[in-house]
Amino acid sequence: MSPPRILTAKAIENHILLIEFENAKKKKYDILPLLEKEMFSPLKNPVLFKSVRVEKGGYAIFWNDDIDISEYELWKHGKEM
Repeated sequence: MSPPRILTAKAIENHILLIEFENAKKKKYDILPLLEKEMFSPLKNPVLFKSVRVEKGGYAIFWNDDIDISEYELWKHGKEM
């Protein structure tokens, strides 16, 4: 079964995202472990981190053409609220 699509994404604390899914569940996702990977290191900049957006269709969140996270990752590893 595929994960639900993303409705909203918001940067709420240092490196914490609040993700709301189409099934009305909300999860917190900590990107801190990802910051060690070169692709995600620009997200150490709080201004960039806060600019998170949801892709059309809700299959991922993204910051720019190079940095994104899939709905599967957010659903599987996010902590339910």
